[in-house]
Amino acid sequence: MSKDNKQDKSGRDSHYATLRRAVRDAKRERGEIPTPPQRRQKSNKDWKPPQLQADQVFLYGLHTVRAALDNPERELIKLSVTQNAFARLDIGEAPALPFPVEFVSPQDIDRILGPEAIHQGVMLETRPLPLRRLEALKDSPLLLVLDQVTDPHNVGAIMRSAVAFGAGAVITTQRHSPTESGVLAKSASGALELIPYIQVTNLADAIGELHQIGFRTIGLDSEGPAPLEDTFVGDRIALVLGSEGKGLRQKTRETVSALARLDMPGAIKSLNVSNAAAIALYATRQHLVRLSLNVSSDSRAS
Repeated sequence: MSKDNKQDKSGRDSHYATLRRAVRDAKRERGEIPTPPQRRQKSNKDWKPPQLQADQVFLYGLHTVRAALDNPERELIKLSVTQNAFARLDIGEAPALPFPVEFVSPQDIDRILGPEAIHQGVMLETRPLPLRRLEALKDSPLLLVLDQVTDPHNVGAIMRSAVAFGAGAVITTQRHSPTESGVLAKSASGALELIPYIQVTNLADAIGELHQIGFRTIGLDSEGPAPLEDTFVGDRIALVLGSEGKGLRQKTRETVSALARLDMPGAIKSLNVSNAAAIALYATRQHLVRLSLNVSSDSRAS
C-alpha cells in the first residue's frame, strides 16, 4: 500500500471515529446509554460536599443543564462551564445571556460536585422549581405517586418514564424521598424540567385529596389480588408505587382505591421500582387511550 493510500485510510478512520463519538455523546446526553465512570484524581477521596442553602440547587450534565436553561420557571443564578462544554451547549454568546457565565476548568467543578458527578464540564446554580398544589392536577388523566422511594437514581428514571407516557405529575413524600438535586436531575435527564415534582407532608391525606378531585388510586403490590389491567376504572388514574424492598406502607395500602399486581409469568416475580413504574404507566396509558376512543365512537354514533 502506498504512503498516500495509508494517509487516506487514516483520515477516513479518523473521520468515522469522530462521527461515532458524536453519536455516542448525543445518546449519553439524552440518557439513552450510560455514561462510563470517569477517573478522578486521588485527592478527591477527601472531598466533602459544600453546605447548601435551602434555596440552592446545583444541576450538572449537558442535557440536564440545557433543559433547565430552556425552562422559563427556572430561576438561574450562575452557569459555570468549560469552554468546550459551552460550545456544546450552543446557547449563544456569554455576554448576551441573562445570567452570569463563569468559565472554569473541570477540576473547579469537581471541587464543588465531588468525584462521582459526571458533569461533562457544566454546572448550573439555580433556585428550586416553584411548589405545585394537588388541586392544579385535576385536569391530568394520569398521575404517579411514590411511597417513600428513596433512591434519587430510581426517582429520576421514574420521572423519565412519567414524561414519556404523559403523566401529569410525580407525587412523593417530603420525608424519606429525594429532594430536588443534581443527582436527581441528572438521573431524570431533563425530565425534572418537564413534569411537576410534588412533595407532600402526609401521603394518605394526599391520596384522599386525589379521590376528591376524581382520581382512582391503584397501589402496585406483588401480592395484589388482581392484575393491574383488571383494576382500571374511569378516566383519571393515579398509580401508587412503594419503596425499594419494603413496598407500600400499610396506611397507604388501606387508603388506595385498589391494590393490583403486575403479572409476570417468568421465574422472576419482582422488578426494580423504576421498571415497574414504566410497565404500569404503559398499561394505564393504553387503558386511557382505549377509553378515549370508545367515548369518541359513542359520540359519533349518537
